[in-house]
Amino acid sequence: MSFAIMDEKATMGQSLRNMEDEETIDLMELARLLWAHAVQIVAAAVAAALICLLVCMFALTPKYQASINMIVNTRQDNSSTFTSDNFNSAKNLISTYAVIIKGNTVLNEVIDELDLDMTYAELYDMVDVADVDATQIMKITVTDTDAERAGEIAQTIADIVPDVLVEKVEAGSCKAVSDVSINPNKVFPQTKKYVVLAGLLGAVLVCGVLVLAHLMHDTVVDDEDIQKKLGLPVLGLIPEV
Repeated sequence: MSFAIMDEKATMGQSLRNMEDEETIDLMELARLLWAHAVQIVAAAVAAALICLLVCMFALTPKYQASINMIVNTRQDNSSTFTSDNFNSAKNLISTYAVIIKGNTVLNEVIDELDLDMTYAELYDMVDVADVDATQIMKITVTDTDAERAGEIAQTIADIVPDVLVEKVEAGSCKAVSDVSINPNKVFPQTKKYVVLAGLLGAVLVCGVLVLAHLMHDTVVDDEDIQKKLGLPVLGLIPEV
C-alpha cells in the first residue's frame, strides 16, 4: 500500500471548487464507472431477458381472445324515428347491458349450453364488455387459453343475450352486427415486450448497484482518492517495500 505525503498548508482554495464543475466531474466519473463495468451490465441484461423468455415459454399459459360486436337500440322495432336522443340513450345503455351480460343469468346459461368445466366466477373474469369508440356498438371480448373455445363462448353470449336483455330491461334491443372474430395470436404473455422490459430492468438494477456502491465508498485507497475527496495536492508517494 502506498502512502501519500501531503502539504497541509497547500492552497485550500482547491477544496472550495466551483459546485458546477464538481457535479460535472461526478457525472463523468459515474459515466466512466458504468463504462468500466459495461460487460457486467450487458451480461445482467442478457441473463434477465433469457430468464424472462424461459418463463414466458414454459411457465406461463398462453391466452387468446375472441370478440363479437353488437348494436344497442333503445327500441325493439323500427317504427319510431331515430334521433340523437335515441343515440345517446343507446350509448348509456351499454354500461347497463354490460352488467347484465356478465351476470350469472347469462353466464350460467352459457356454461350449461357449452358444458364448460368452469365456475361462474372463472367465466366472469374471462368476459369483457365495452363500447366501441363511444358509439352504440358494444364489443364482447372473451379471453381464454383455447382460442376456439373463446370464439364459441362469445358466439353463445351473443345468441343468448338479446332475449335476456329484453326480459330484464323491458326496453330496447341488441343484435350482433359482426361475426365472431378469433385472434390466432396469443394476447398473453406478450413475450417480446416482456423480454425487452426484463433486459432493461436487469441493466438498470446493475447500474443502480454500481452507482450506490460508488457513492457509499468513503475510504481513501490511493493518491487519486486524496485529490478527489480532499481537494489537496499530493507532493509525493512512498512506494511499497
